[in-house]
Amino acid sequence: MSVALNYSARLELVDAFNRILREGRNPGEPVSEEDIEKHLYTAGMPDPDLLIRSSGEFRVSNFLLWQIAYAEVHITPVYWPDFRGVNLLEAVLDFQGRERRFGDISPLRNGE
Repeated sequence: MSVALNYSARLELVDAFNRILREGRNPGEPVSEEDIEKHLYTAGMPDPDLLIRSSGEFRVSNFLLWQIAYAEVHITPVYWPDFRGVNLLEAVLDFQGRERRFGDISPLRNGE
């Protein structure tokens, strides 16, 4: 389990790049996605498959910006303090009905 207190995804990315720079890379050496991922606070942890956004907000609020690139988003009007097991079940059922494409495009359906 992980807990994020006073967390900023932007600061996490700045910290990751600064750690990469401190490694003494050769000038002009490109930085890869793998380089960035291994310097994130969540290094070694799988990316989230589902982001549940409470209180009906339609924004990610500077939360795990790199990690949620391919996460499915479930938006609920329920405020976090009132979020219960039934709300989690709704989110999971919604998630199960999604077509995960991970940035790819959907295959053509019915000759479209």
